[in-house]
Order: sequence, then structure tokens, then C-alpha cells
Amino acid sequence: MIHQIENKTYEKYLLNQTNFDETLPTKYQKQAKFAIKDEYTFDFLELSEEHSEKELENSLMEKIRQFLVEMGGYFCFIGNQYRMKVENEDFFIDLLLFHRKLNCLIAIELKIGKFKPEYAGKMQFYLSVLNDKIKLANENPSIGIIICKSKNRTIVEYALKDTNKPIGVATYNITDKLPKKLSKYLPSKQDITDKLKTLNNS
Repeated sequence: MIHQIENKTYEKYLLNQTNFDETLPTKYQKQAKFAIKDEYTFDFLELSEEHSEKELENSLMEKIRQFLVEMGGYFCFIGNQYRMKVENEDFFIDLLLFHRKLNCLIAIELKIGKFKPEYAGKMQFYLSVLNDKIKLANENPSIGIIICKSKNRTIVEYALKDTNKPIGVATYNITDKLPKKLSKYLPSKQDITDKLKTLNNS
């Protein structure tokens, strides 16, 4: 509990960037928003600031319990480098989870750099294949989470604007203290207050 408070977990849920209002049934929207944070803190990983996507993925797998705790309750691990076959080609999802409360598959793509719009298109493809070939008949449509080292919030908004699959874009850090030079990129206290008011009125 103390760890979650110190990491401002509740605020990170409120500030997340998703297109869930446009792509999910109303009854699932609020729960889905609370399933995805705006930023994840992977301070349990033994990684330097310079690391590859493979090193990030492997480290998360070695600390899978801590990873699922950081993701928030109700997540179950299915696999990493999850293989999907389309015609004669293989495609691999970095991490595949299942959310018990949403009753759906969660595809996660890990990126060690800044968010790029084309990541949303790739995730849409993965979700289409998951829905057609992997998800069970009683499960809800799959959701995608793209976790990057950094993002421009305006670019994310445009990338998700006309996307017809439910996708969220988050960032991660591997330390629990943010350098002062990066603090200007965080939402202001007023942004957080406005988001809280909007959520309470919905």
C-alpha cells in the first residue's frame, strides 16, 4: 500500500491515454481505464538506463510476480513472445496477459524509445488476429497496451483518434525518482484535478 501511494498509482490510472471511450462498450470503459496506468515503475528491475527491448522483456520475466503487482490486480500471465500464425508468417506479441475482471486478453508491446504512431497500427493488427484466432467465444474483445520509455501526449492522441481497437499507451521508468529535467513533461496538479472531476461526473 505504501509503495502504491509513494508511486502515485491512483493518479497514474486517472491520467492514462486510451481510446476506450470510442472502442469499448460503456459497461467496460471505466473498469478498463482503471486497468491501465499512464506510467509504470519497474524499479524492481536490475537494469541500467541503457538497455535493449530484449533485456527489458527478459528482466520482466525474471521478476514476473513484481511485474504483475505493478500492472495492478486481476492480471494473469499467459506468455512472452506469444506466437501467432497468419497464412505462412509468424508474428510475436511481446507479452500476453489475461484480465480476469474484464475477461479479455491483454497484448503488451514493449518499446525502449519514444512512442511512434506506427506502433498503434501494429497493435491493431495483433488485436485483430487475437480476436479471430485466439480469444474464446465467451471472452470480450482483446485490449492492447503499448509501453514506451517516453511519449508525446499530443502524438498519442492523434495516433489513437481513429483507431477502432481498444489501445492504451503508457510509459515506464526503472527508478522511483524522476530527474528534475523531466518533471516538466508530467501533467500539472491542475490536469490531475480536472481529470478527477471528469471521472467523478461520469
